[in-house]
Amino acid sequence: MFQKTALITGAAKRIGAATARYLHNQGMNVIVHYNQSAKEANELVRELNAIRNDSAITIQGNLEYKEYYPAIIDAALAFKGGLDVLINNASAFYPTPMSEVTEENWNALIHTNLKAPLFLSQLAAPSLRKAQGCIINITDIHGLRPLAEHAIYSISKSGLLSLTQSLAKELAPKIRVNAVSPGAIAWPENIEEDNKQSIMRKIPLAKTGEVDDIAKAITFLIRDADYITGQIINVDGGRTLYS
Repeated sequence: MFQKTALITGAAKRIGAATARYLHNQGMNVIVHYNQSAKEANELVRELNAIRNDSAITIQGNLEYKEYYPAIIDAALAFKGGLDVLINNASAFYPTPMSEVTEENWNALIHTNLKAPLFLSQLAAPSLRKAQGCIINITDIHGLRPLAEHAIYSISKSGLLSLTQSLAKELAPKIRVNAVSPGAIAWPENIEEDNKQSIMRKIPLAKTGEVDDIAKAITFLIRDADYITGQIINVDGGRTLYS
């Protein structure tokens, strides 16, 4: 058990929620950020507080808009008087074919996936520095190998990889900054079976991962990686071995 406080953006569902549960089970206090998923976020926090009172809270904020960022960090700092871990997990994902792409698409995806991690990190840095804490960015294997018809999304994740390494240099030695890059962890809605099979043929371990696989990698970076910074851990069953 280790007593730390973590802010997890986009933590109401999927990887974010699994990470909140996993870190909470390790003894951490968790701040569940959400945008529209109020029901899921509140249910998750009730579940966690039923296990250990006053160990979790929710914070709402639309990461597409910078004016939400200070309020998110201020509320996170007020919860337990400081912050040990910032996990930039929230992400917008949808196709943007070149024939249909708009500036609105650019702003929505870049602001949520890249701008928010930068400015939230900036705002959280004084507390993280005091705690000798860490930042963990949730990227994507498509940050290195772009996904067809998802140019802006892929650009945003590529930028997040660069941001991870840039901040690792700038915020050292007091703050470690790393990234976890998921592969096929949970299938997107409405994915076609042929597409699934095509992806599976390029996964050496011949299976999809579980959300807890990401949570375990995050826990390692928080608890057991005092001499690791600026690194990207691919949790992808070997998918990145293929082009």
